[in-house]
Amino acid sequence: MSEQYICIGCGVKIQTEDKEQIGYAPKSSLEKEEIVCQRCFRLKHYNEVQDVNLTDDDFLKILNELGKRDALIVKIVDIFDFNGSWLPGLHRFVGDNPILLIGNKVDLLPHSIKPNKLINWMKQEAKELGLKPKDVFLVSAEKGQFINEVTSAIDEYREGKDVYVVGCTNVGKSTFINRILKEVTGEGDVITTSHFPGTTLDMIEIPLSDGKYLVDTPGIINHHQMAHYIDKRDLKVITPKKEIKPKIYQLNEGQTLFFGGLARFDYISGGRRSFVCHVSNHIDIHRTKLEKATDLYERHVGEMLTPPRKEQLDSFPPLIKHEFTIKEGKTDIVFSGLGWITVNEPGAKVAVYVPKGVHAMLRKSLI
Repeated sequence: MSEQYICIGCGVKIQTEDKEQIGYAPKSSLEKEEIVCQRCFRLKHYNEVQDVNLTDDDFLKILNELGKRDALIVKIVDIFDFNGSWLPGLHRFVGDNPILLIGNKVDLLPHSIKPNKLINWMKQEAKELGLKPKDVFLVSAEKGQFINEVTSAIDEYREGKDVYVVGCTNVGKSTFINRILKEVTGEGDVITTSHFPGTTLDMIEIPLSDGKYLVDTPGIINHHQMAHYIDKRDLKVITPKKEIKPKIYQLNEGQTLFFGGLARFDYISGGRRSFVCHVSNHIDIHRTKLEKATDLYERHVGEMLTPPRKEQLDSFPPLIKHEFTIKEGKTDIVFSGLGWITVNEPGAKVAVYVPKGVHAMLRKSLI
């Protein structure tokens, strides 16, 4: 009986039997014109997320489908977390389908950055990561910046084909689609959006005027993103909502910075110099001496150094050390999902500690 109903929020089949399972909606809701599952309803009205039991294999199956379709693929990355939100190996899945690369959340970066410079930087990074997009764009789905240009580009590049939108969890994919729909149809929020990973459960097909579809795919979970290691309540601490204000620290050798209790940065050698930190404005940064750092962390993590929360400490992964020597000027030291530190001059030796499983890396400076 409930087979034919589809949730307009997340695309899942509606069922009325089991509250615990995906797609549950009370029978009474089937009378309504627009049916949403209980999970989307709670997300939309109470911002509460219910975990979904989709495995990585489920996501891979969905990605594998893409190679079989003749379509334009639109890949969304979070420009604030470019490397953490990159889908590795996408080019292997999509076959010969053309790809547009879109950097979302451009409103979070300092205004001083020139969009063209950023687009060139993205092209360069994409090439190094093995992807050759047809074109690269910046948008702020949240604020609606540059949506017109992107909508026109999608229409031009799709050449009458379906469009599949792909991305990791948390890159703002559904917000982006809602914006595009608003642009094209004038309709409001059609797809459930939230800052919790993994909101869209199945492919959502949105009809376009020429009989083709714009398809929203589920967010792929990238396990090395910081978001997967912290309490859901702390996502708003690490996920910036406003333009980030860079914080500059003049450090002597043998000084340490803590980013809450989530990451640690040791400045080992290279003379007195400045380091520019680009992280969410809500993260507290603590400076201490290198020789006191380990003791400070052990004593204060979960209290002064938070997130993680005290009650999480048993399950929070240990911080793992990564050492880097900065060989070129204008280099970013990236903490996947948390932000980055820009070093302008070569010659610094540093150590970075991030939770086991989270990536830390160097890249050419974004700013």
